[in-house]
Amino acid sequence: MSEDRQEPGGAFVHHVELWVDDLATAERQWGPVLVALGCRLYQNWERGRSWRSGGGSYVVIEQSPALRPGGHDRLRAGLNHLAVRGAREPVLKAALAADWTLRVDTGSAVHLIDSQGFELEVVYAEDDTPAGEAP
Repeated sequence: MSEDRQEPGGAFVHHVELWVDDLATAERQWGPVLVALGCRLYQNWERGRSWRSGGGSYVVIEQSPALRPGGHDRLRAGLNHLAVRGAREPVLKAALAADWTLRVDTGSAVHLIDSQGFELEVVYAEDDTPAGEAP
């Protein structure tokens, strides 16, 4: 497969899995935001949940028994934040109602932090950066 092409009919990202310390809190916070982004509940099991987008990608939150203690710190090596496209108002309304913190609104994206330290960037307006160039 060429580097320029993705699999036919597939989204670029298949899924993202976030391991959380507290599944109930993560579900209460992520669920409404993912629904506001157009996702629907996809899977539901004892230690996890997932929500799928219309494009086929999905987000998993899981409280794994293999999880090492210490919590998530977006400023340490690892995932800093997850960036998705969405509509500002419904996502911001859902996030604030679910106790997310608004970190910053840049005018083209809102950056939200959940109570376990995960950051979600919701891009609601594309900038003028040419494709393939870093902003």
